[in-house]
Amino acid sequence: MNVDNAKSQMRKGMLEYCVMLLLRKEPSYASDIIARLKEADLIVVEGTLYPLLTRLKKDGLLSYEWRESTQGPPRKYYALTPDGDAFLDGLDSAWNELAATVEHLKTGGPATLQQE
Repeated sequence: MNVDNAKSQMRKGMLEYCVMLLLRKEPSYASDIIARLKEADLIVVEGTLYPLLTRLKKDGLLSYEWRESTQGPPRKYYALTPDGDAFLDGLDSAWNELAATVEHLKTGGPATLQQE
């Protein structure tokens, strides 16, 4: 088994969650999302991000609006919808449970679920 391949699969599984976490903070356009993910060492290309944004929009979890840009054509800014915010709350719970489970398995100690 290739560790890089496993790592890639883990990151792919987290991408939706990470994108939604960024959009919870503030509406953003695709290039900004890619840059912010890169700052967190999660490298994503447009060919991966755009289909994800389109699917989340189609599922009613994101909305978008066009905003004028001083550096070229208008930009499409994505934001969480109320349904997206509720969905992200569910992902937060799932992440906390998963992290507690992994920590328990790594340390052999009791799994502690951290609440925000």
